[in-house]
Amino acid sequence: MQTPFIWDSYSDQPHVIRDRAYKKQMKKKHSLDYLKLALSTAFVFPVATALMKVFRPSMSKGNDIYGMGVNLDKGDVQVELIEELGVKNLLVRLPLSDIQNIQRYYDFTCKFIQNDKKNIVVNILQDREHIDDLQLLQKDITVIFNTFKIITNEFQIGNAINRTKWGFFSIGEYLKFYKCVQDIRDENFKDIKLIGPSVIDFEYYYTIRALFNGYDIKYDKLSSLLYVDRRGSPYNTQMGIFDTKNKINLLYSLLRLSPKMRSDEIYITEVNWPLKGTAPYAPTSEKECVGYDEYARYMVEYYDIAKKSGKISKVFWHQLIAPGYGLVDNRDGKIIKTKAFYEFKKMVQNG
Repeated sequence: MQTPFIWDSYSDQPHVIRDRAYKKQMKKKHSLDYLKLALSTAFVFPVATALMKVFRPSMSKGNDIYGMGVNLDKGDVQVELIEELGVKNLLVRLPLSDIQNIQRYYDFTCKFIQNDKKNIVVNILQDREHIDDLQLLQKDITVIFNTFKIITNEFQIGNAINRTKWGFFSIGEYLKFYKCVQDIRDENFKDIKLIGPSVIDFEYYYTIRALFNGYDIKYDKLSSLLYVDRRGSPYNTQMGIFDTKNKINLLYSLLRLSPKMRSDEIYITEVNWPLKGTAPYAPTSEKECVGYDEYARYMVEYYDIAKKSGKISKVFWHQLIAPGYGLVDNRDGKIIKTKAFYEFKKMVQNG
């Protein structure tokens, strides 16, 4: 039987599930969890919104806020580019579906720290096989922790967990997945920090369900793939008042209210804008895409907002090399640095 989960190598994400019957069947199976999501949102969202201007960070963050996503499949040229940018915080994707090649991911990551110390976050990408088989997850998470514990103690557990194309059909499934990983950490790897829940876009109701539940879990740091309304500036609003600043304020309010957090640190582990004229590499339709000048300006504005909030510890730009949304275009074997590449370099240099 062919898997409904198919990877799109152009946009570095799964295709939308085309098997509608399978998708409908799985959502029906998890209908009770959607009810729990609705109830938790009804109670928590008004309180968190009312208090979002009240909560202040325990200590100002953002002194070294700049981070960058790098990918094994984009090659070793990234090492030189990262050195040119001067960025010290890197996020490396590690798909559970490719666990047989874990040594390649480790060797690739080590190349960035040969000459200079870097802060590494390993982003563990889920797949349906490991969601269904928690014994397999226990085995492979142990392998990952044993392999990477020498160079990092920070692991993001899951990615875009509110998108069914990434494998989860409910937040309840994610919580079981996370609990399995946490149990392995607690038993054998006490120094490791687990980061979650990695909800993508401004879909706060999924974050609420992940932060307010009956599961025996704790997040060491909170991760969010906090994208802006794709059609424009980070100063644009959704739902009337939620520009990027207030989205951060709401996220921080939820963190402070949640009994599931061990710290008040937030990592934004994915954000970008899609670029005009780059199909099929752009992750959206042309309608949502922006020009290279807009992209660079919006990126600088986004970092400025996040830094001034004092509530964000790291923002990992997604990603270094990607023709449809990254800082560098590598089509036709050429390395073309966009305007945003040089703007990012300037931000890092200026601190």
